[in-house]
Amino acid sequence: MKYSLIIPVFNRPDEVDELLESLTQQTYTDFEVVVVEDGSQTPCEDVVKRYGDRLDIQYFSKPNSGPGQTRNYGAERSRGEWLIVLDSDCVLPPSYLQAVEDDIQRKPADAFGGPDRAHDSFTPVQKAINYSMTSFFTTGGIRGGKKQLDKKFYPRSFNMGIRAKIYKELGGFSKMRFGEDIDFSIRIYDSGASCRLFPEAWVWHKRRTDMKKFFRQVHNSGIARINLMKRHPGSLKLVHLLPMVFTVGVLGLLLLFLLGLSMYILPPYLQSVGFGGEVHMTQSVGVMLCFLSLAPLVLYCLLITIDSTICNRSLKVGVLSVPAAFVQLIGYGTGFLRAWWMRCVMGRNEELQAFENTFYK
Repeated sequence: MKYSLIIPVFNRPDEVDELLESLTQQTYTDFEVVVVEDGSQTPCEDVVKRYGDRLDIQYFSKPNSGPGQTRNYGAERSRGEWLIVLDSDCVLPPSYLQAVEDDIQRKPADAFGGPDRAHDSFTPVQKAINYSMTSFFTTGGIRGGKKQLDKKFYPRSFNMGIRAKIYKELGGFSKMRFGEDIDFSIRIYDSGASCRLFPEAWVWHKRRTDMKKFFRQVHNSGIARINLMKRHPGSLKLVHLLPMVFTVGVLGLLLLFLLGLSMYILPPYLQSVGFGGEVHMTQSVGVMLCFLSLAPLVLYCLLITIDSTICNRSLKVGVLSVPAAFVQLIGYGTGFLRAWWMRCVMGRNEELQAFENTFYK
């Protein structure tokens, strides 16, 4: 058996159905599927049974422990030379496994990760969120983009492959609730194993369906980055600081705008009650501050709108990508700052968690 596809599931039978259907269409067929139910209230066992005659598939059910430990559970029961972990909300193009096989044959590797794309059937919000998570102008291309600020590529668990032998030597995923995939990727590099981006081994990834869930996800990711820094000193790179810088910058620009607005509104009032000096000069400065504070934000919004509109061939998605980009950057930035304050300033030793009961959502 060449490949074992490990899929942890939590209350997502409909999405599992779509994923398994896409696996029946793979042009490369030397693989098995291991589905592990992680304490779901709405199990997918009946869905899995429907594919028993079309896929080499195993189904297991266990108490809830989070996706990392659930992947380990499936890996222990797999038979493949390679383990590929996928999120249940992914759909694979027919050429996915063939692309993996071709890249391994072209240049051997011990582990790999692939990028993700938005499917035509995704809602405009899902496409906007996908853009914000994959664009060079929001994440620096660290999730498999053609342009990257970080020279190393760290596979994410929605699309990650590793030789079974090395997986077992490293002990699989840690017990971290968030950031466990990056922790695993760092340990892969630290072990001396080779790890590459397979650009053609991409998946359609549905991600979050609304901005509130998306904020919770990226806020947890920001927290996880500090937790990872504590576990792996030296793992924090410049690209990881950008959302925090963006968040502080936006806050500073908003404060500058409020200062300019007050300088425009208050002088006439103060003069009318016998205070204040040159009204027009103060108001002119206020207008200039308002302009200077809004201009960078407006330009960034235009950049995101234009780039996303071109990428998605939809002006609606382009417009929705603006709030998605701000949620992605500010959500991550505030999580990063929160964890930095608690762990680096206040000296809290234990790993910080935020929305702990939503790690699947």
